[in-house]
Amino acid sequence: MPKSADVPARVLTVAGSDSGGGAGIQADLKTMLAHGVHGMSVLTAVTAQNSLGVQGAWELPAEAVRAQYRSVVDDIGVQAVKTGMLSSAVLVETVAELLAATDAPAVVDPVGVSKHGDPLLAAEALDSVRTKLLPVAAVATPNLDEVAQLTGVRVEDEAGMRRAAAAVLEFGPRWAVIKGGHLPGDPVDLLTDGTEEHWLPAPRHDNRHTHGTGCTLASAIACGLALGQEVPTAVRQAKAYVTGAIMAGFPLGAGIGPVDHGWRTRNG
Repeated sequence: MPKSADVPARVLTVAGSDSGGGAGIQADLKTMLAHGVHGMSVLTAVTAQNSLGVQGAWELPAEAVRAQYRSVVDDIGVQAVKTGMLSSAVLVETVAELLAATDAPAVVDPVGVSKHGDPLLAAEALDSVRTKLLPVAAVATPNLDEVAQLTGVRVEDEAGMRRAAAAVLEFGPRWAVIKGGHLPGDPVDLLTDGTEEHWLPAPRHDNRHTHGTGCTLASAIACGLALGQEVPTAVRQAKAYVTGAIMAGFPLGAGIGPVDHGWRTRNG
């Protein structure tokens, strides 16, 4: 009899579909493959999306999201969960309830708008993100626009990133990653649990093809956690992976192309 292969770590993404393949479920699963884990998915919405923007979005019913989640977790099991696009309060609350009952760390990417500025989260869902979803997160990964949406803190410098992190942590996640890529100069992210601070600088690459960076970072962090890494190690290694993917981002269509999730394979 052939020997059974070892079962890889399992990571679940709960997010929307990006038909252009650069972000959302598609980016998450590519990232998981690149990290050697088994990726699984719970679809929350379908978008018509390409390099120019989001032309349409259709939310799935909460019962469909719940059924997908239970189907996967109850049979296959999971070592980490990543959440992305949860467009309504009912979906946010459904997923938060599921995460609270799951013995695995959750990485919450509180997706508010697309790379092109298209809204992906209803305004009335913001309070549910604050009071239901963030409290069950091991790591929250907002960008500066999402920080402003959730906390009202407008970040213009690194001192502002500290204030933003403190405001996010008040909602209950154990760690916050405040992504500073929208600030001028070389990008730096701040990881903190309110006690420890880890500043994560990176060079700014002259490449406009950055679609999917947020999804990719959150998924890479979840992969690290599923592989047994502590949060600072998982975030640092995820940041290095995303930086390489941004450097290798490539043009698709007439707009903003995706990061290259397979850059390590193609670069040897």
